[in-house]
Amino acid sequence: DKEVRAIFLRLFAQLFQGYRSCLQLIRIHAEPVIHFHKAAFLGQRGLIENDFLTKVLNGMAFAGFVSERGPPFRACDLFDELVAFEVERIKAEEGNPPKMIKHVRELAEQLFKNENPNPHIAFQKVPRPTEGSHLRVHILPFPRINECRVQELLQEGLARSQGAPPASRGDKKCVVPAGPPVGMF
Repeated sequence: DKEVRAIFLRLFAQLFQGYRSCLQLIRIHAEPVIHFHKAAFLGQRGLIENDFLTKVLNGMAFAGFVSERGPPFRACDLFDELVAFEVERIKAEEGNPPKMIKHVRELAEQLFKNENPNPHIAFQKVPRPTEGSHLRVHILPFPRINECRVQELLQEGLARSQGAPPASRGDKKCVVPAGPPVGMF
């Protein structure tokens, strides 16, 4: 599973290599808008007549990709590193399948570690219930809910959340590396 994902990660890193140099930040709106200059991207790569890439760039998924990955200051990930720093490595591995397979396995390992930072915790076994445990009558009835108390708790929570600062994600944000310009490909 992870190796297939690593292959697609590598494919999209190659496909969108240099996309950051074609992003334009438009600040005339109340909130800045990020625009992707498709013609410049295709022209600099010499792929203007490539129907597949043109359709990919015109799709809704790519528009979502640009809006999510376009901001210059956000949490970076493995894809950003591939696009920015692994250009030469990916080019060099094109004619060497063993090196390419080795790189795919390294990426798969990184994907696995990102998703399972503590593998010994992720694979704990849940014990089976003992035989006949469903026949026991030791289950206490569910207590009745006090509607007034529920409303009080809801009001308290709302009051606290309105006065509290907005919650922030734990991801460490940084300046996204631009990588090499598109014309290099």
